[in-house]
Amino acid sequence: MDIVYTIWLRNVKRYLRSKSRLVGSLGMPLFLLLVLGFGLNSVVVLPGMDQGYIGFIMPGIISMSVLFTSVFAGIQIIWDKQFGFLKETLVAPVSRLEIMLGQTVGGATTAVIQGLIILVLSLFLGLELSNASGFIIAVLFMLLIGLSFTAFGIAIASRMEDMHGFQLIMNFVIFPIFGLSGALFPIDGLPEWIRSLTLLDPLTYGVEGIRYGLLGSSQIDPSISFMILSGFTMIMVVVGSYLFRNISI
Repeated sequence: MDIVYTIWLRNVKRYLRSKSRLVGSLGMPLFLLLVLGFGLNSVVVLPGMDQGYIGFIMPGIISMSVLFTSVFAGIQIIWDKQFGFLKETLVAPVSRLEIMLGQTVGGATTAVIQGLIILVLSLFLGLELSNASGFIIAVLFMLLIGLSFTAFGIAIASRMEDMHGFQLIMNFVIFPIFGLSGALFPIDGLPEWIRSLTLLDPLTYGVEGIRYGLLGSSQIDPSISFMILSGFTMIMVVVGSYLFRNISI
């Protein structure tokens, strides 16, 4: 487990020392939160939502921050390929599974940190937590999103050499995942065919889990969300481990 810890610590230190990355990754979530939240708060009325539309989308924006940070942690694999660090790591007397797990846990940790920053900022913007235990539930779902989509990003990066190509593919995949997750709109009022796509989106269950933790209500039973997202996380870790084990450098 020493190699897992070492790689985890490297990723966390790189993240905390990169102030531009830390600040820059807050731009889009805060933009959506302020523009959509305050812009539509007086226009969109959601039944049963005491905190208005801005309260409804806050869990979705937190999920977005975790999603994008975790997925793009996979770019670290390509970066390490190009600069030779990955080759030095792979020839060391450690298993590739440990290396992959270290990268996954490290990426998920930075993603959760990013989500917590957005969560704290949301409190200043008017978000009211349902209870203290709800905060723990929200962090748990943030961690599952981080682990699953970091492993997803690593799986894609293991088969790529070009950093720009990775970014293009991730944008092509991730924006639909976020758009269909119910982060910005209630899924109960959607047409049936769009609702079916939404329920196939694993991020939907992460968004609803965080929404339950922070607001005390959700459109999907939180236990179902937990089971589905946990299953997706295990599948992604297995797939990511397999692809990373066969990585070529």
